Amino acid sequence: MNHDIPSGEASLPAAASETTEKTSGPLELRRPTQAMSLMLTALLVLALIYTLALSQTLVVPLMLAMFLGLGLNPLVAGAARLHIPRFLSAIVVMLAVTAGSVGAVTLLAPPAVKWLQQAPSAIRHDLAPKIKPFTRKLDEANRATQSLVGNGSVRHTAAPQAARLDVWDVIAVTPRVLAFALTVGLLVFFFLIFGDRMLLKLVEVSPSFTSKRHVVTIVRNIQAEVSRYIFTATCINISLGALTALILWSLKMPDPLLWGGLAALANFVPYVGAISTTLVLLIAGSMHFDHLLDALAPALSFAALTAVEGNLITPMIMGRRMRLSPVAILIWLLLWAWIWGIAGALLAVPMLTTVKLIAERIRGWEWFAHLVGR
Repeated sequence: MNHDIPSGEASLPAAASETTEKTSGPLELRRPTQAMSLMLTALLVLALIYTLALSQTLVVPLMLAMFLGLGLNPLVAGAARLHIPRFLSAIVVMLAVTAGSVGAVTLLAPPAVKWLQQAPSAIRHDLAPKIKPFTRKLDEANRATQSLVGNGSVRHTAAPQAARLDVWDVIAVTPRVLAFALTVGLLVFFFLIFGDRMLLKLVEVSPSFTSKRHVVTIVRNIQAEVSRYIFTATCINISLGALTALILWSLKMPDPLLWGGLAALANFVPYVGAISTTLVLLIAGSMHFDHLLDALAPALSFAALTAVEGNLITPMIMGRRMRLSPVAILIWLLLWAWIWGIAGALLAVPMLTTVKLIAERIRGWEWFAHLVGR
């Protein structure tokens, strides 16, 4: 018995197969294209990292000068609102910064050199006998392990030579340091004077009035917020260094200004700087004081001070928008310390803050700002 199938129902499988063929074709072509795009992106990132590492001597002074200029720009902008020419206010600001830097180096360099020269012998003669009771059990366990593996003879190695600072080494490094400082200083000076003109040039190359207004809004907001962040972070770190020096002076720690300056500079590197300064103060306190509590007091005082600063003062002053994820900060620090060394570690957080502020205002990059934010 034959049953006629309606023509519309008979055409459904054919239509479905045609639809499958039409959709499967582009998908099969799209997968290799996406893989190729991902591979090209990875190669571009690796090439960029290699270029940044290769151009360190050029890019690091430029980046440092840019952030210093942004940090000092509120002073020059405030003077401009009082009808003081930017050229004159930039000269005054740069003279003040130069005088403060030279005074700090002149004041802190002698005690720093003294500690560096005395540290090897002091650690060997003063610190080592104090921690010997704590390491005795570890030495016994080590000897027992060597006897178990069949190597009962203990190898005595020669004591390492004490590291000394040679005057000629300092003289050889001085021209490079002065050239670096002069380059950064000139770049900061020109950024302070011609920063607004550079913004106008950037606006002039925009194609339409809408894009000009958009560029002005983005650049002005980023400039204001980054300047505020750098200026505020600098003031916080200087205050932290001053309080550290005052506390260590009250604890009768030698050279409190040196440790205060170290604390202020190291605090530009979040987490790592505070931990490193705490360890240095622990070693210095153990070298100078004989009593256990006196030796621990400088490091414990600084740790408590940085805990209050990092968890209460800085978040309250900076606000939520400037707060970054600790995981993002550590990964970013590792990346830039690997590329540029100490300079990269110092510049890492300002760069991450700047990238976060830019990503918040560029369509399609909001995910990065959300990812690195807290």
